[in-house]
Order: sequence, then structure tokens, then C-alpha cells
Amino acid sequence: MVYLELTQVSKIYGEKVLFDRVDLQVAQNTKVALVAKNGTGKSTLLRVAAGIDLPEGVGSEVYVHKDARMAYLSQDPDFGANASVMDAVFDSDNEMVKAVRDYEEALSRPDSPQLLQNALGRMDELQAWDIEARIKEVLSKLNIEDVNQKVATLSGGQRKRVALAKLIIDEPDLIIMDEPTNHLDLDMIEWLEEWLQSPNLTLLMVTHDRYFLERVCNRIIELEGGNIYHYTGNYSDFLNKKASREETESAELDKDRKRMKQELEWVRRMPSGRGTKAKSRLSAFSELKNKVGGFRKEEELTIEIKGQRLGSKILEAHNISKSYGGRELVKGFSYKFQKGERAGIVGRNGAGKSTLLHMLTKELEPDTGKVVHGSNTHFGYYTQDGINLAQDMRVIDVVREIAEFIPLEKGLKLTARGLLERFMFNSKQQQVYVSQLSGGEKRRLYLLTILMKNPNFLILDEPTNDLDIMTLNVLEDFLMEFPGCVLIVSHDRFFLDKLAHHLFIFEGDGKIRDWNGLYTEYREQLKVESQERSAAAATHTAPAAPPKKVEQEVALTQEQRKAIRRVEGQISKLEDRKKGINRQFGDAAALTPERIAELGRELAEVNEAIEEKEMEWMELVGE
Repeated sequence: MVYLELTQVSKIYGEKVLFDRVDLQVAQNTKVALVAKNGTGKSTLLRVAAGIDLPEGVGSEVYVHKDARMAYLSQDPDFGANASVMDAVFDSDNEMVKAVRDYEEALSRPDSPQLLQNALGRMDELQAWDIEARIKEVLSKLNIEDVNQKVATLSGGQRKRVALAKLIIDEPDLIIMDEPTNHLDLDMIEWLEEWLQSPNLTLLMVTHDRYFLERVCNRIIELEGGNIYHYTGNYSDFLNKKASREETESAELDKDRKRMKQELEWVRRMPSGRGTKAKSRLSAFSELKNKVGGFRKEEELTIEIKGQRLGSKILEAHNISKSYGGRELVKGFSYKFQKGERAGIVGRNGAGKSTLLHMLTKELEPDTGKVVHGSNTHFGYYTQDGINLAQDMRVIDVVREIAEFIPLEKGLKLTARGLLERFMFNSKQQQVYVSQLSGGEKRRLYLLTILMKNPNFLILDEPTNDLDIMTLNVLEDFLMEFPGCVLIVSHDRFFLDKLAHHLFIFEGDGKIRDWNGLYTEYREQLKVESQERSAAAATHTAPAAPPKKVEQEVALTQEQRKAIRRVEGQISKLEDRKKGINRQFGDAAALTPERIAELGRELAEVNEAIEEKEMEWMELVGE
């Protein structure tokens, strides 16, 4: 069953053709991802599909199946000025969601017992208690706590999470999502990924999260040059099939160029009197010329900026801490950065990641400890708040305001215009005003302004938001070759795994784990630790003391009573030792894979010894 169908849909802004007479189908239970370069119309196509924007072109049509309830998640959701979080989350035509909304409202009005009674009856009638539990789980997972807060007072990221919660709670049949992972922390992203893997969901989304593309999607469509290309399978399949397509197109282009050269020679030799055959051949030549001229090889983003040399001392943090309102965000963090180091920072939203960066760059004074910068360390700091480009300036002027040229490797120099071209801003786009750029293009331009300052220590706070996959690939290649240090805060798991083999992980209450390894390895280790804690807890809840002495003990001999007390003392010591091992499992900062294995062996030995002593005790008592 087809849930969504776009037929001969076009969208043109002035002279810019975003897409031209494209067709798209989304069948029930399929999960489709749309990929394309920034500024080529991905979000616009989603808005057309969702009915927000009208399609253009004769015969264009957008069809949504009458039985398919559709929900759309935009990049910047708007709930109005007066809506509360509860109003936004429970704005649904789903009867069970309405019942939960009425129940929650009745709970907030203890002066109206009849209102609560009616709400309870409706909840029972619809059997909506599972939905109520599900709603609480969704709000908890997305860290939405104050449901009475006005949405207008929330940050952009918080509004995005409220919109996502509303969508998940509403349980639509057809979901259209624009960059759903932006502003989510890694725990939220992995939870959302698991939810989207449900076989009963039908999905059309734009995302740059390559793990989503690999693990969630079973079909990928690419918007390129105003046309749509369809690929079945996940991200790996897409890469293989795209490479095959481009290889075929390249071979066909070579043939067309040879034919065009032959046709050009014929046109030049052609006599002035043109018959029907000549006109037909001229028409064919014109079509061939347009075909060859219209084929543009994918522009490549190349970055060869030369970084300044680092000194022996780069960046050092000595026991730094920071608290706000009695809440400890960073506690006793120490680290000395080495040349060429690429590290990542991960943690939940609000855990203190940006606070740590501000202290490391000396924008914020720590409560305790100190930060030391090397005399030759020059920071390039990319922040979410730093994207403050002058909207009324042309792209070329934004770059020239920083420098007319920058140094490259081997003593070469590159002009501002040349650098912009390498960042895929052609001569025409360089004259465009910043206000006319897409979100991804603005981020690309902002990143360029950071690199133009020729830093040797890059700090990148969420650099991947809104960047297309091609830009991400080349940015990753550049960072892997960057001669200086790189410190990255990112919720892009693929990006982190590719670049950062060393992580600082915020685990709560100011604790920062220093993890040597990939992010996916860390997540696997967390699963192991969770299983071991569960096993330890299960053992810990078993009878901690020997069974009570039975009345017949009075009849025991003095030697028997001494033996029993001796075994009881041994059991007590073993139980104390067991508690000590369990406490060590709780010290996450001190745990390494080797230490976990060692503690696991010790715990198994202690449990075995306790069982032996309890058996011995039972035998003594039973004698």
C-alpha cells in the first residue's frame, strides 16, 4: 500500500531549480531517507510532501493515503506564544492521548473531584493506562520535566525535543522528519534509533546520521542536480550503488563527448542551405550539447590549510572544577594534551560539556584548579552560539574581512576567493548575501572563517549539525590529517568513531571518565558493566546471613557450638569482602576492562566460598 506519492513535483526559486518534475513513492512500513548536498532542497521537498509548501509544475500532485495519519517534524517547530509543554505534547486527535491529557489536567485540580472521577472512567473505558505509562517514558527519555513551562521560553533544542515527544506519543502511521537527531544527546539518539527500527513504522526523513541510515533505513533517495535517484537498501548499499551509477555515467559521458566532437566538426563543415535532415541533425547536436554541458562532476571540498607549529606545552588542566547552584558539573578534571591528539567529549545535554570547553579556553574561570595554555597554542573555536554571520554581507566579504589569503602547505598561499571555491562556494554563490544561504551553507561558511585564522588547536562544539554527508566526509578526512590537536563535542556517533579514539565522558555529578577507545566500544563496555552490576545485585539480595539457629541448638555440644560460631564468623568476613567488591564496581572512574574482569573473578570466588561455608554451617547445625 502506498502511503505517500509525489508526482511531477517541482520547486524553483528565481533562477535556482531545487528539483524538477520529480516522482517519489513511500510504501507502508518502508523507511526512506533523503540525502543531498546542503542548499539543494531536501527540507523543501519534505515540506512539500508534508503539505506545508505547495508543489509547482503542471500536473504536479501530492497524494497521502486517506487511512494514513501523518506527522511532520520540522527543524524549527513552532507551537505559538502561549502554549505550554503539556499543551504541545497532548495536542492530538488520538482519543487515548486526549484521555491522558484530561486525566493529567484533572490531577492538577484537586478542587474538582468529579473532574478526576470522569477522567478515571474515561481512562478505564479506553484502557489508556499503558498509553499514560508510555507518555511518561517518552518525556523521561527526552529529558522533558516541567510540562507546565511555556514552549516560547524554551531553547531551539528543547522545542525540537517537545515536538519529537508529541510525534512519538501521537503514534502516526506516516512520519516525515527533518534532521531528527539534531539537539539530542547520545542516549536520546540511540533510544530514538531503537524506536524507529519498529517494523510497523513508515518513515520519510532527512538525516546526516550515518548510523541511522545504516541501521534504520531500507531505502535511500538522493536529490542531485534537480533529479532524484532511488536506491534500495541501507547506507552501505547506497554507497555501493551510487559508485556504480557514477561509474556508468562517467563512461557514457566520455562517449557523448566523442560524439559531440564529431557533430561539432560536421556542423562547421555544413553548407548554408539546410534541409530537413540537416535541421534534425542540428537539433540532435543541440540536445547532445545540453546533455554534456549539463553534466557537472561532483564538486569536491578540499582543505589544505597549514596549521601553526605547536610548542612542547599545549593545553593543561590541573584539577579543575565548576559548580552552578549547588550542582557540580565538572569535578577535579586533569589532563595534559599531546601533539596530534584527537579527543572527543560526550555526555547528556546539560551535563557540563560546554562548561568544560569554556574553562579550557579560559572564557570561564574554574572554581578550583587552573588551566595552562602553551605560548604557541592558537585556538580555533567552533561553537553553536558563535554562528553570528552578518546577514547583509556577501559571502566573499565575510571571508575577506578576516584575511585576503591564508598559508597552505609547501609555502603556497590561497586567496579568499580560491578558498571559498574549495568550500563549494562558486563564483556566483560568493556574491550571494549570507541571509540567502541554507542552514548547512551558513555552518560551512562559519567553519571556513574558523580555519582561516590558521589555528593549531581546533575545538569543535557540535560541528556536524546541518552539514551534508559529503561535507562531513571531507571534513573528517581533513581532521584526520590536521597536524594540530582536535577536541570535538558531538552527538554524531559515526563522526566520533571515525575521528576520536580517546573520549572524555560525562557520567553525572561532575565525574568525567577518561576512556581510551571508540565510542561504540564504550557503549559495549557499558552493557557489560550493567550486566555485571545486575548479577552482583542479584547475588547481593540473596540471603546475606546464615539461616536462623534452630531450637535444637541448645542440645548441641560445646565443640559444635564453637565450630558453628567459627563458620559464622568466616561467612561474615566473606560477606564484608563481597560488599567491598560491589562498592568497587560502583566506582566507574577507576574501572578499566582489565579491572572489571579482575573484580568479576574475585566476586565469583567469594560467592563460591560463601556457598561452601553456608553448606558447612547447615551440616554442623543438622548434626
